[in-house]
Amino acid sequence: MIYKSLKRIYIGLILLFLYAPIITLIVLSFNASKTRSKWGGFTFDWYIELFQNEEIMSALGNTLIVALLSALIATIFGLIGCVAMQQLGRKGRSLITGITNIPMLNAEIVTGISLMLLFLSIGNILGKIGVRFQLGFMTVLISHITFNIPYAILSILPRMKQLNPSVYEAALDLGATKFTAFRKVVLPDLLPGISSGFLMAFTMSIDDFIITHFTKGPGFDTLSTKIYTELRKGIKPEMYALSTIIFVVVFILLLLVNHTPKEPNKKR
Repeated sequence: MIYKSLKRIYIGLILLFLYAPIITLIVLSFNASKTRSKWGGFTFDWYIELFQNEEIMSALGNTLIVALLSALIATIFGLIGCVAMQQLGRKGRSLITGITNIPMLNAEIVTGISLMLLFLSIGNILGKIGVRFQLGFMTVLISHITFNIPYAILSILPRMKQLNPSVYEAALDLGATKFTAFRKVVLPDLLPGISSGFLMAFTMSIDDFIITHFTKGPGFDTLSTKIYTELRKGIKPEMYALSTIIFVVVFILLLLVNHTPKEPNKKR
């Protein structure tokens, strides 16, 4: 009995440690006072001002657009890469898999500086021929696609290895074209891996700050870089409201995904 109580207390302390900052954030989003050390009453003003703040809404829109596009493109490239890797030999697949793991193990600051130097070099070359090139939306999008591709490949590849090649060959023998056999036979079995790779890439893109900070230009901000620039002045309470909305949306999505209604038992 004592052992069970200690386990519950231990788990409760862990959950409290994990969610105490989020609870504090949610409470501050309803605080009428701008100071974090004083409770000024309950209010929804920060939520109203959030949707009226053009800078924050622009940063939110940029974040979602970059995350969706980069995750979609990276997932497509990852799928093509996995299909191509299956045509290689064992040594070739091992080599490509090892190369794919390097960007994930590499420090993000190295990737960010490398991409920044690459874009600056391209800008210098294009500037010599009279073409204007500057850091902005496209450079951030290309950077996010670059570091998202390994996550997509490593999410799809295990599912690809579980496929039975005989089913694909049987579809070809029955008269299906290669594209039709892939779309009707292979792709449905890969959908769990594709969806997990897309969600992983989407999450990594929204969460990224270092690579975005080095590859963005003036006048372009995502949520992470916007919050970083506001640290010098002091974070606005509207950011607390926005963070609370994001947490609630993610929490509801997790509940919907994990909720599986039980089917009533049917007796024959």
